[in-house]
Amino acid sequence: MNTIVRAKPNQAEVVYVVDDDEAVRDSLTWLLESNGYVVRCHTSAERFLQSLQSTDKSTISCAILDVRMPGMSGLELQERLLAENLPIPVAFITGHGDVSMAVSTMKRGAVDFIEKPFKENELCSLVDRMLVKARVDYSQASQRKVTQSLLSKLTGRERQVLERIVAGRLNKQIADDLSISIKTVEAHRANIMEKLNVNTVADLLRLALSDPQPN
Repeated sequence: MNTIVRAKPNQAEVVYVVDDDEAVRDSLTWLLESNGYVVRCHTSAERFLQSLQSTDKSTISCAILDVRMPGMSGLELQERLLAENLPIPVAFITGHGDVSMAVSTMKRGAVDFIEKPFKENELCSLVDRMLVKARVDYSQASQRKVTQSLLSKLTGRERQVLERIVAGRLNKQIADDLSISIKTVEAHRANIMEKLNVNTVADLLRLALSDPQPN
């Protein structure tokens, strides 16, 4: 019989449990901590959101949410995390689940939806998947910030030139578009390459196209 060997959880990563049921919080905490995870529990969505204000934004984390809680529900909390662009993967554990609710949360990006009672190996597998997603999401978010910071260094004219480079326009065409000389276009291109810290047009295009909302 083959034994599945799990990687040891990273102690710098956090699994949040948000549930108003003390017995469920205790059960999840015991189960997850016994498997090496760092767990932080909250009795309500409001308390969880409040705690995030003082949390290191570089912390890799995921959240297990109860669907039905007094005050803000788990579904409303998911919407709030999405609205505030917080890269925290979520999953729902509930005793009141149904297919339509599961589909709704999954469409909004939930990693999974499982009903109580749950199996230990299923829960750990779910948490592992969420943390993998959290690492990827954090890395992508960090890269977007770097890209946006670099692009913010460009002047308005340099942005116009960059847009046309990305569109595949030649220097002469860019000069005609902007009513400037080819030499001026070349000077802008050189400044753009320097400010964005790239050496080739391919690298320039890769960086420019990686920005989801170019200014």
